[in-house]
Amino acid sequence: MRGLVAGLTSPHPLADTLPAMMSEDRFANELCASFDAVLAPVLLTLDTFADYLDPATTPDDMIVWLAQWVGLSVDPGTEPGLQRHELAVAGSLNPTRGTRRSIELALQSALGVDVEVSESGGARWSPSPGGPLPGEEVPLLRVVVGAPVADVDTDRLDALVRSVAPAHVIVTIAVQPRVS
Repeated sequence: MRGLVAGLTSPHPLADTLPAMMSEDRFANELCASFDAVLAPVLLTLDTFADYLDPATTPDDMIVWLAQWVGLSVDPGTEPGLQRHELAVAGSLNPTRGTRRSIELALQSALGVDVEVSESGGARWSPSPGGPLPGEEVPLLRVVVGAPVADVDTDRLDALVRSVAPAHVIVTIAVQPRVS
């Protein structure tokens, strides 16, 4: 996390703001210097705050904090490059959260492997009311991950799918290698 930065000087030293009669006082200058040492990282953070909000430039230890802003739970065990990619994609996925395509993209982004999602629902338009509803009665989501079983952490996969799938939908997960 943020803290003192050795050797960082303040861009606005407090000693420069002392009245003329105190500018030569050693105690006042040392007190100002100690405040400068504490405030310099704060001023640096404020000056570079826009960089903290960009997934490409935020410090590694701030990725999880930034992810919380867009409702994304980032796995701390994942490498920072993949976390940054998930975070960059999350903003575009939020408007379509819970849809088949958004679930596919979120899982592909998090796992780095091919994912195919199929659902039992559907959409249909009819000029007359009371027509048959599309899809199946029981909401079902089937997730097929295209990778060897040994390459996929099934507990993490299950947690990821549960975090992006609608709560009322039954989910089945299969891991199988893709045949090209």
